Amino acid sequence: MRWLSTLSGRVPLFAAALILAFALPAAAQTTPQEGREYVRLKNPVPVETGKKIEVIEFFSYGCPHCGEFEPILEDWLKTLPPDVAFRRVPVSFQDRWVPLGKEYYTLVALGEEGRLSGEMFKAIHGQNVAMWNEKTFFDWAAAHGVDRKKVEDMYNAFAMSGKMNRALQEAKAYSIQSVPTIIIDGKFVVSTEKVGTHAAMIPVMDALIAKARAERAKG
Repeated sequence: MRWLSTLSGRVPLFAAALILAFALPAAAQTTPQEGREYVRLKNPVPVETGKKIEVIEFFSYGCPHCGEFEPILEDWLKTLPPDVAFRRVPVSFQDRWVPLGKEYYTLVALGEEGRLSGEMFKAIHGQNVAMWNEKTFFDWAAAHGVDRKKVEDMYNAFAMSGKMNRALQEAKAYSIQSVPTIIIDGKFVVSTEKVGTHAAMIPVMDALIAKARAERAKG
């Protein structure tokens, strides 16, 4: 816009008006439309995060679309507002996804999920590593610096079946049909199927977090 400084005062004002005119429709598009970009649940599900706005990602390491969304999500999580809490719930749409869910909870319990979830997606979808084979997962985790014995013990722990049953119940409560699917504060549902692209999920998620925040403020 350096050229504006060489023109008379009227031209920059005219140019500014044009810019504003073109910007208004774009700004209007940033407000997601219910039924088009997202769905509001008729019966909201109670959140587990208390005063914080809850964001849940239903996913599976076995889902290639979740793998494509992962780096976008990772960047978004770096900017997570302090009044927002994020958690994941693995789904088991097919038999091979069951051990992958257990592997997710194993990484969480050992404090390694943040470091290794992205690597899990790369191994499965980029290197064709059969992570649904538990021994393959144990060896892979050990190769990535995690104590193999701790991995095995956690994976086979009695509490693991409870975590997996809870994940199944949550998926049913939200009627999850595809992944990745994002739930905002127990009442707004967003998926790539609705918005069209993985990148388009982020502005919709942000807008719905703001909406949830406003609705909470109203009581």
